[in-house]
Amino acid sequence: MATTQTDTGRANQKKRTRKAIVQAARELIDTGSEVTMPEIARAALVSEATAYRYFPDLPSLISEALAGAWPAPAEALAPVADSTDPVERVAFACEFLLRGVLARQGSVRAMISATITQPATASARPGIRFGLIDNALAPLEGTLGVTDPEAFAQLKRDLAVVVSAEALFTLTDLCGLAPQAAVASAVRTATTLTEAAVRPIP
Repeated sequence: MATTQTDTGRANQKKRTRKAIVQAARELIDTGSEVTMPEIARAALVSEATAYRYFPDLPSLISEALAGAWPAPAEALAPVADSTDPVERVAFACEFLLRGVLARQGSVRAMISATITQPATASARPGIRFGLIDNALAPLEGTLGVTDPEAFAQLKRDLAVVVSAEALFTLTDLCGLAPQAAVASAVRTATTLTEAAVRPIP
């Protein structure tokens, strides 16, 4: 059956609507404020029901809106690319991630909330931390990664707990630290873990 002009018009309208919803989500995310489907729909000038027709849940919409928002790990760690010190690299990676989380915390909180109540949606989370940690620890691939691969894997798991939005929000929400103090605390913990792994006490 031939495609009619009406069909083409509808397809184009759907593309425009989807693009408007994603753009509205992006703009709301950039404010750092709370991100909800009703707020996004309002900003996109569509009904909430329409937004849900294009995206089954908030995490899937946020995930698409954030596509390309974070640089690749190597690009993010470019300022310490010449450093072979994993401690320095981990400190930079941790601060980079947490400052990015602070700038987008409304969307990050929404994603965490969704994955707690609906664990199946966890795959929609970007998982930025893992690439940053892997890149930061690259100098250890040929040393600790070879001599004690389990210790190397454990260090990565330890850092995944600390170099994270969850750690940041624990420090700000539950411990009462100001954002900058929270970032500094997490960086200190991340570097202490790395130091302990690569510079053991004699």
